[in-house]
Amino acid sequence: MTNDKLHIRFSKAVEFINNYTQPLPADVLLKLYAYYKIASENKNNPGSKTPLINAFKANALIQAKNMDQKAAMLNYIKLVKTLK
Repeated sequence: MTNDKLHIRFSKAVEFINNYTQPLPADVLLKLYAYYKIASENKNNPGSKTPLINAFKANALIQAKNMDQKAAMLNYIKLVKTLK
């Protein structure tokens, strides 16, 4: 898959999640969070006002720390497909 196609598919998956109205399990949300942060190369720390939520987000990022940008995009897309 070309980079352009990957970015388009990733953008569509992000749009799908942004418009998703059903509740999602916490583990799915944390995986999406980690994949998105890596895929978008966002190096900012988790920004929740709740320390426990920040800890869960940090843990999700640690679990995905060896993933590169392309793999994160592919995993995000794959996870979103399971929700359709």
